[in-house]
Amino acid sequence: MRIGRVIGNVWATRKEEGLQGLKLLVIQPLDAYGNPIQTHFVAADRIGAGIGDDVLVTSGGSSRFIDRNNPMPIDAVIIGIIDATEVERGELNGSSDRND
Repeated sequence: MRIGRVIGNVWATRKEEGLQGLKLLVIQPLDAYGNPIQTHFVAADRIGAGIGDDVLVTSGGSSRFIDRNNPMPIDAVIIGIIDATEVERGELNGSSDRND
């Protein structure tokens, strides 16, 4: 799973039949401290996320099976809207945030 922020919508009036009824959102991946990392991507949404929401996203082959009986042609799906996160400050990638 990855943490990301919804930064936009994608509208497609013509799309693969398996995508009918799915909202498509542009996601900016975030690091543990809420800083943007990597490039943005599109994820399917069935839970009602909106622009500005921080979300949990799963990707890869498993995302196709959000409906067990009907695999969908997607590679990323929003699986949760984040209410809060808590990250202990300290060493990250071998560096320290402390000023001791």
